[in-house]
Amino acid sequence: MVQHVVMFKLKEFDSPESKLAKMTEIKLALENLIHKIPFLREIKVGFNSNPEETWDLILITRLDSLEDVKNYAIHPEHVAVAKGIIGPVKADRACVDYEL
Repeated sequence: MVQHVVMFKLKEFDSPESKLAKMTEIKLALENLIHKIPFLREIKVGFNSNPEETWDLILITRLDSLEDVKNYAIHPEHVAVAKGIIGPVKADRACVDYEL
C-alpha cells in the first residue's frame, strides 16, 4: 500500500470567501474521484487551519502500488481536476509517496 500525499499553495484571491469557495470546489472534485477511479482505495482532502503555515490544502490518497500512483496521475478524471480546477489557482505543490 502506498500513501500519496500532496500539499497545495494557492494563488492570492480577492477575498477569503472566494478562496474558501475555490478550496471547497477542489475538495469536492478530488474526493469525488473515489467513485471514478477504481484502483483508488482512499482519498481525503483537508484545509490548513494554521494561518502561520504556508500550504492551503492537503490531499491524502491510498493506492496499492507506485504503479497505481502513476496510473492515478494520468487518469483522465484526475487530469481533469488537476488541470481544469486546481491548475489555474495553484501557486505551488509538494508531494511525497511512501509505502505503508
